[in-house]
Amino acid sequence: MKLYEEIIHILQSKECHVATMESCTGGSVASEITNHNGASEILKFSAVTYSNEFKIKMGVDPKVIDEYSVYSIETAVEMAKNISLFSDADYGIGITGKLNNPDPSNKYGEDDQVFISIYDRKNDIFYKYEQKADKEKTRKENKEDIIYFIGQQFLEIINN
Repeated sequence: MKLYEEIIHILQSKECHVATMESCTGGSVASEITNHNGASEILKFSAVTYSNEFKIKMGVDPKVIDEYSVYSIETAVEMAKNISLFSDADYGIGITGKLNNPDPSNKYGEDDQVFISIYDRKNDIFYKYEQKADKEKTRKENKEDIIYFIGQQFLEIINN
């Protein structure tokens, strides 16, 4: 996506870095970044934390998961902040949710809801978003829609 080329260019010019902690997108945001030249200059670290266990190992407070569920904006916020701190990145992106797929281990939440947080560490600001997966689309198409949406929001944040 050309959108991510622009993100890379802006982050390079500002000498800023990003890190991602992804669950339902399975590393697709990091993958999209690495599809473009200059990715190694701006992408600090990426983790795919499908299980609660590894979200917690990466710094997500288990009390947040217990209180709000793993599928919540609160968990996405924890993911975004902790990946930023872990990697010493200026921005952290946290993504959790379900793409039209029930999770027998975590029965809470809608099966088509995705929670996204982008953390601006310098300004200690969390940007929070919710997106619905389209029941008529494949998992791959829904992931593509989500990473495009994230790219749009992230571009707006770094342009300010």
